[in-house]
Amino acid sequence: MNLAAIFDRHPDDAVALISRGKFTTYGQLSEQSAGFRGGLAGLGLQPGDRVGIVCGNNWYFVVSYMAALGAGLVAVPLNPTSPHIELEHQLATIGASAVIVGPTARPVLEELDRSAVPTITSWIGCGFIPDGGHDLNDLIGSDPAPITEREDDDLAVLVFTSGTAGSPKAAMITHGNLRTNIAQMLSAPGNAQSPDDVIFAVLPLFHIFGLNVVLGSALAVGAKALLVERFDPISAIESIQKHQATIVTGPPTMWAAWAGLPEFPDGAFDSVRVAVSGAARLPEETARTIERRYGLKLHEGYGLTEASPVVTSSVETGAPIGSIGVPVPGLEVRLVDESGDDVLIGDAGELWVRGPNVFAGYWNDDEATARTVNSDGWLITGDIATVDDNGFLFLVDRVKDLIIVSGFNVYPAEVEEVLMQHPAIDACAVVGVPHPYSGEAVKAYVVTVKGQSVEEDELVRFCAGRLARYKCPEKVWFVDEVPQGMGGKVLRRALR
Repeated sequence: MNLAAIFDRHPDDAVALISRGKFTTYGQLSEQSAGFRGGLAGLGLQPGDRVGIVCGNNWYFVVSYMAALGAGLVAVPLNPTSPHIELEHQLATIGASAVIVGPTARPVLEELDRSAVPTITSWIGCGFIPDGGHDLNDLIGSDPAPITEREDDDLAVLVFTSGTAGSPKAAMITHGNLRTNIAQMLSAPGNAQSPDDVIFAVLPLFHIFGLNVVLGSALAVGAKALLVERFDPISAIESIQKHQATIVTGPPTMWAAWAGLPEFPDGAFDSVRVAVSGAARLPEETARTIERRYGLKLHEGYGLTEASPVVTSSVETGAPIGSIGVPVPGLEVRLVDESGDDVLIGDAGELWVRGPNVFAGYWNDDEATARTVNSDGWLITGDIATVDDNGFLFLVDRVKDLIIVSGFNVYPAEVEEVLMQHPAIDACAVVGVPHPYSGEAVKAYVVTVKGQSVEEDELVRFCAGRLARYKCPEKVWFVDEVPQGMGGKVLRRALR
């Protein structure tokens, strides 16, 4: 079944989306998606074609996403704040046939070198007409087209991630992966949702957490998704109160911002019945502060893009603060040692996951796929965890060099590659360091070319022109050499 049919059974007059102060009912969303499907077909797009969606958390994204899936296309959600160089690379990597650009990304579109993505034949603006392209609002008025039937194994989305190892790549997630994980999540203890729920949707929809955990579950049960494009602690609380949000899900940085408010409105979270932190490890002090100040029990879960994404949940499980809870139903989890054997209770082991929500691999990268999913179907996460006598899991560390900034994956090699493009840099190494707000921050150690000099701010600006902001170094240290092992590999642990 095509995931786009997930909301067809809901009442037409029920509100589906609250975006930019406007309400969209499920009936309207169905009609708009059908018209846009017809418009996409009219552009000559065929099932299996990749379509980039470069939009913020708004109505434009949702109707584009549902129309693309419904037409049998492969949706590729991308960060609308990424620099044009990064978007060019991503669109070229997946051989996009079309791109849909929201208002936030319009300036980036104007800088984008179209010759770098020659496969794109259709340029679609949201509320504007790109040069030689089309306006989404016009295409929605096309003759409606039926939903294209898809099998569970058919590709639904490509989500760029640094993966469990290696440089950024596109994770292939199928219709079956997405639908299964929504069902797993909703059937977990305390995670049941209803049409009466209002879900606060501030997690970026280009991130798998926002895309499937927040938006996917809301559409599946017929709830309202309160779409938030930019997070501000006070205005977010006001929005939660105004719309009586019942489920609030976000990264630790969001909860830390609320925990740190000197003042806050009375009854800030009175309407909230479920509060969840995910996408990155939650500091225990943040959870305790939220409960002390707001009387709100903050639950932590765990997931990764390659698992579509939810693996564990602690909602109404009795899990203590600091635990990521227990596996969601229909999922197998192992903790293994370096030999691949199960560890004893209380001992640390690498977290392995197996189930129908595990992704189909990385786009055009069989080698990376084989390193991540073994021959028995186990997803090797690269995360170290322990389990206690009650079956509650606790994250301990990561095997890989992956850096997680505000819930977003950053692989050091990608940042290092950009730094090495600067003419004054002779060598460099990038590591993640603790950060009180974002969990981790990117720190770069650089060696300059003999006889040349460069300022820290210049290197940060240089990276910002080529990488998404969260991937850029927060701090640059100039060193005489980068420590290496006997094989020439950078010793990142020595730098940390």
